[in-house]
Amino acid sequence: MDEGAVEFAALEVATHAVAEVAAVHADDVDRSARFPCEAIDALRAQGLLGAMVPQAFGGHGASLRCVAQICKTLGEACSTTAMVYAMHQIQVACLLEHAPSDAWHCHLLERLTGEQLLLASATSEDAVGGNLRNSACAIQLEGEQFSLEKLASTISYGAYADGILVTARRSADAQSSDQVLITVLKSDYELERRSGWDSLGMRGTCSDAFKLVARGGIEQVLPTPFADIADHTMLPVSHVLWAAVWIGIASNAVDRAKQFFRVQARTKPGTLPPGGTRLAEAVGMLQLMHARLTMALDSYKQARQGESLSETMSFASDMNLLKTSVSTTALAVVGQVLMICGMAGYKNGTPFSVGRHLRDLHSAPLMINNDRIAANTASLLLAQRSTTTRF
Repeated sequence: MDEGAVEFAALEVATHAVAEVAAVHADDVDRSARFPCEAIDALRAQGLLGAMVPQAFGGHGASLRCVAQICKTLGEACSTTAMVYAMHQIQVACLLEHAPSDAWHCHLLERLTGEQLLLASATSEDAVGGNLRNSACAIQLEGEQFSLEKLASTISYGAYADGILVTARRSADAQSSDQVLITVLKSDYELERRSGWDSLGMRGTCSDAFKLVARGGIEQVLPTPFADIADHTMLPVSHVLWAAVWIGIASNAVDRAKQFFRVQARTKPGTLPPGGTRLAEAVGMLQLMHARLTMALDSYKQARQGESLSETMSFASDMNLLKTSVSTTALAVVGQVLMICGMAGYKNGTPFSVGRHLRDLHSAPLMINNDRIAANTASLLLAQRSTTTRF
């Protein structure tokens, strides 16, 4: 997916144009818990929803590294916009890696870029919660057609999506872990809203609970088992792009702390403001997160060329550690910024306000709960051979 791909410089102007729009509406999106329609319209106008799609289908052919940088830049402007964009690109990555090159999916990629379709994901379910690897619902096959009914505990921006990638059991008699991924477009499904999304942060993602009823042709069921899709693409791409979003949020908070620090320094020339040590620590943590993400992107690129079990386990643990480390460090960085800016950061409506940043980042350790990931990582590390790291 990344070989010979377009990098961020080619899309930088378009990304900053969208970020300017997103920043204007970020506080209202948060306050009103509304979908960031202005920013998504701007993404469509710039053709960025199809950033990762190959140029042969009308996209930009952007690399994962490029898309991560777009997510970071959007995260600096509006957390919700960045997260919606990241979740959309995760679904695109799954299609690019695992959908067959048949007429239906080729046409889908052309529509995705031409119409700038927004894709969502339905992996959670009432009966299994947020356990990605299990499904209660199952697809029902009738000749060349399928039907599906799923009680999803959340579908982020589901009411605003043009298509949804849905997990389900392969058949009615399949085990809960024997899953497939199905692509359904708006004409294929109906959504019944079951509960709302009045949350602490990431309020504009509109992650309501829905009953999803879908039908379509069997060509919409991806042939690759979902377990492989999750291991090879969905989880690593999720951890990379989510981390980029969280780094963007923390970066904007640190920028506000720097501005506050300079204002304080100007009021008392020759005296170091009291938050200097905390600012240095926050900048250091931000640099560590950048380095961790860069290392993960390098690991992702290398893993696509390796196939041994030990390499697979090492890659999985690297991606897990990226998620848990960045999700907690970003939150700690904004905590430091709050202490630097004091009441000016605590209050809403000041140039130094970071309440939205702090609330949004409290979602980070919960998106695939860090405790669950840590337990899985421990099992992976137990099975790995010791390695020597060279600098």
